Amino acid sequence: MTGFEIGLFSVVAILVLIYAGLYVPVALGLVSFVGVWLLRGSVEAPIYLLTLAASNSLERYVFGVIPLFVLMGLLVSHSGLGRDIYDVANFTLRRLRGGLGVATVAANAAFAAITGVSIASAAVFTRVSVPEMMRFGYKPRFAVGVVAGSSVLGMLIPPSVMLIIYALITEQSVADLFRAGIMPGIVLSLAYTVAIITMAYVFPDYIGGQDEASKAAQSEQATMTLKELLAKTAPFVILILLVLGGIYGGIFSPTEAGAVGALGALITALIKRKLNRSALWNVLVETGHIAASILMLIVAATMYSRMLALSGLPSDLGEWISQANLGLYGILTIYVVLLILMGMILDTTSIILIMVPLFVPVMEPYGISLVWFGIVTIVGAEIGLLTPPLGIACYVIKTTLADDDRISLYDIFAGAFPFAVIMLVVLILLIAFPSISLFFV
Repeated sequence: MTGFEIGLFSVVAILVLIYAGLYVPVALGLVSFVGVWLLRGSVEAPIYLLTLAASNSLERYVFGVIPLFVLMGLLVSHSGLGRDIYDVANFTLRRLRGGLGVATVAANAAFAAITGVSIASAAVFTRVSVPEMMRFGYKPRFAVGVVAGSSVLGMLIPPSVMLIIYALITEQSVADLFRAGIMPGIVLSLAYTVAIITMAYVFPDYIGGQDEASKAAQSEQATMTLKELLAKTAPFVILILLVLGGIYGGIFSPTEAGAVGALGALITALIKRKLNRSALWNVLVETGHIAASILMLIVAATMYSRMLALSGLPSDLGEWISQANLGLYGILTIYVVLLILMGMILDTTSIILIMVPLFVPVMEPYGISLVWFGIVTIVGAEIGLLTPPLGIACYVIKTTLADDDRISLYDIFAGAFPFAVIMLVVLILLIAFPSISLFFV
């Protein structure tokens, strides 16, 4: 086989192996190993490549940012800040039509600014906001849909683990990508808010909770003194200022920001008395599991990107696309469609690690900003979190909720569908107007 054929076969083989149930890093590593073996005709070559991928990628100081931000996100989740943020948002927006839905979006956006992990947002707000919305007459399908849709903000609004991974893969500035994620995160949050308010007026029966009794009960429940408001707001404001303010102010690097954020989250959890020795151990173990799985993915993806470079597939693909005269937006259309299709069977990390090394060499001749391309990639891959058959955010909600009598998996996917469509509209907007993503860069 030619190098191009081996590279093309590797893409198909990875998708088949992953869909068959093989662990993603194993599939990437196995295909890369066999691919280099076929390309070089010697088993020593892939062994050497594996050694290089493990040492060259993970020995870099910047990779310490991943476990630190994961630890911060888990500590924040465990400290109960998600419920506090939701209580503040509910109190502020209680008189608005669809107020609880808007409060969930606002709380998720604020929570995303101190965690960076969408799965944590989905788990926290499934426990916090879904029971509240259903208690005040909101329809179950709408309640879980709002949580699923707004949970993806955690991957876009900084500090985002996905933006960090993209930065490491493409050797872009983490701080620049964090800045680039701010405006798209705001735009997506506002789009969700406008959609919820519109649905509350146009399709009140779909949302529920709009009768006078429900509104009165909600307003009565959402009471908060100024002291309580400040007590619930202060911790996450301080954490945001510590992490993002420190990075943008040039006080410390993203890796140091992760350490400061983790320390701040630990102190917050201890002050709120939400963390004992057993809980801390569980958080540390879970951090290890998540960080190890991400770092294994990065090693395997490094092998895969180098195997692709050896095969010549990216350069051949770029040449074929240039001859086809598809243009920048034609290529981006193909790219976004592939992201959404892969999102139906893969997690976001895997999509980034497979697709980015393949398409970045194709996009570079067009002189695009790789920071903007990263935002397009994240939003496109996030849509897959809400689409079947995988839809990780929907499965997290289903597992956390454990309410088969009232809410089925179909209800969750159906409820998330309008928000997936809104994300697609926002993605088209980001592609048409790159200045939105580059506003703060």
